[in-house]
Amino acid sequence: MQAKKRYLLVSVGAGLLFLIYLWGLQIGDFQQQPYQYNQFPQYPQYHQQEYQYYHQGQDVYQPQPLPQRSPSRPPRHWLGSTQLLEPYLEGGEQEEDSPQLHHQHTSPRERRAIRDNIYKNKRCRMETCFDFARCQSGFRVYIYPPQRGDEISETYQKILSSIEESRFHTTDPSRACLFILAVDTLDRDQLSAQYVQNVRLRIQSLPTWNDGRNHLIFNLYSGTWPDYTEDLGFEVGQAMLAKASADVVNFRPNFDISIPLFSKDHPLKGGGIGYLTLNNAPPSRKYLLVFKGKRYLTGIGSETRNALYHIHNGEDIILLTTCKHGKDWEKHKDSRCNRDNEEYSK
Repeated sequence: MQAKKRYLLVSVGAGLLFLIYLWGLQIGDFQQQPYQYNQFPQYPQYHQQEYQYYHQGQDVYQPQPLPQRSPSRPPRHWLGSTQLLEPYLEGGEQEEDSPQLHHQHTSPRERRAIRDNIYKNKRCRMETCFDFARCQSGFRVYIYPPQRGDEISETYQKILSSIEESRFHTTDPSRACLFILAVDTLDRDQLSAQYVQNVRLRIQSLPTWNDGRNHLIFNLYSGTWPDYTEDLGFEVGQAMLAKASADVVNFRPNFDISIPLFSKDHPLKGGGIGYLTLNNAPPSRKYLLVFKGKRYLTGIGSETRNALYHIHNGEDIILLTTCKHGKDWEKHKDSRCNRDNEEYSK
């Protein structure tokens, strides 16, 4: 028994001595390593670079001496450029254009891919990403002919038909001011049966694609449950995006178009004559606002849908929602679900 105790004490002591030896080596290396300031550029170098830049561009510029630092305080050498940040600022965008994607179900690699897709041309505006020279002879809209094997949904066919029947449609691409895809891009949910594969290759093979310039893309659904990250699965480029439920962070003002989310039952053309007549405000309709749809208990859009009941009065404003969305909706069930589901089913 005593031999075992001596063996343990010897082992513990040897381990402590080994740790002390390693600690002493680290301290010795740290003391021998000099503290170098010259690995960063000095202030005179910054000043010299600025002088050279302004001297070439503006002859009237006179460089001013930099303020002298107190000798009692060691100088701090800050980097004056974002060169060290370039590997993290992809696509040439600055930090202010970084996407605010906080989705716990997507990996960092997927979030970077989504950011590259959405933010590649975030600064697009009509004066920078639209060629007005194509519209000098008038506003004409050209629809690409469908390719072999293309499946077009009923909703997207209604959009194409309304354009083809309008006075703006042209069959000559050389006269076109605006181009519309024949590829159905309305539903970009990978779990949907109407999700079209290989859209990226089909679009890039178009002869007049030109990185999307003077093109208009329609989209109603993007991403997939539960994140809905607005990932279309292809690069929009310089094309305008007519999208439903667009995120304000990704929306390009005076360039993209916000459209309502409508169902496949929406008629191609309007029905009867409206009820609004001259000096008749508000219109003589029983209901002012009506909505019936699913209420997202979690994820994107849940806060908006869950707040609809505040303006529901059961008279001229009818807002009906159901909690039955997704396979595990009962796990997130709240106190209003039973009542909402009952009114929704009436």
